[in-house]
Amino acid sequence: MNISSIRTTFLFASLVVTGVPALLSQETTSVKLIQSIDLPGYSGDFDHFAVDYDRNRLLLAAEDHGTLEVFDLKTSAHLRTVDGFGNPHSILVRKGSPTVLITDSEKEGATLRDAETYNKKKSVVLTPGSDTSKYDAAANVLYVVTGGKDVNMKTANLEALNPDTGATLGKITFQDNHVEAMAFADSDPRLFINLTQTNKIAVVDRKGMKLIATWPVPAARQNAMIAFDVAQHRLYIVCRDPGMVVVMNSDSGAVVDTQPAPLRSDEVQYDAEKHRLYVPGGEGYMGVYDSSDSDHLKLIEKVTTEPGAKTGLLVPPLHRLFLAVSPGETKATAKVLTYEVD
Repeated sequence: MNISSIRTTFLFASLVVTGVPALLSQETTSVKLIQSIDLPGYSGDFDHFAVDYDRNRLLLAAEDHGTLEVFDLKTSAHLRTVDGFGNPHSILVRKGSPTVLITDSEKEGATLRDAETYNKKKSVVLTPGSDTSKYDAAANVLYVVTGGKDVNMKTANLEALNPDTGATLGKITFQDNHVEAMAFADSDPRLFINLTQTNKIAVVDRKGMKLIATWPVPAARQNAMIAFDVAQHRLYIVCRDPGMVVVMNSDSGAVVDTQPAPLRSDEVQYDAEKHRLYVPGGEGYMGVYDSSDSDHLKLIEKVTTEPGAKTGLLVPPLHRLFLAVSPGETKATAKVLTYEVD
């Protein structure tokens, strides 16, 4: 029985039904599995998704497989595999742009590629170890995490790029060998980024590329993912040790609440309009949370997915949420799961 098709709900403390964790609220589930696409022959982990609205494509970085996977955005059908990468991680697609930028921690810092064919147009010089990124559309600046322990560096960086040319616009170095995801909002000049080794959040003036403050994350370790609700002045920080969502005041750094989260999560997706937080985990379920009360995050559903489904992308205009099932050490079949989200 798949929990995403169950329309009845149970209390948080209710028993497991046929081995599937029960829903945690008294509402019908808001997440329904509608498509599962097998990708046989893949190994290791996937990383980030991106949406190309202009070409009706969903893109996925197959990090350990060294490829870019291309899917039909509406049907989820697998269209093609693009090889020639080392370890691709994040993908920048912009409406109206003829190029995409893909970070690569192994072969090259990043590459600018033709958005239609994915043929390489230009190599982008970055510090080794380029990984996660986030785009400031208003300023046309891409922020990329580089360096760190995976490339035998004791420090990591936040590098700002011009995504049209690949030119470096600025850089901040952190005394931390493991830096993960970042978050910011157009109306706020600050960028928040996880200093995972030292268990802190760095607050950066992204316009001046200056470190403003560092805030400890005392409730849990391995803080990796982050979402920012600028209207409610809240940060939602997902940690891995133990699995936990830490709710922090974005003005002061004070921790205001915590909730359990899936283990081995590698993504957080947030719908500020609907006050919904989605945290997929590698152990095989996704936590869905209600953030409408800014001081009390509520875990409302535990949606069974599949082991290894730890990265994803929410696409609100299509009411879709995509999860990538990484084979990892399980050697299970790689998949892309498509969910309908209310």
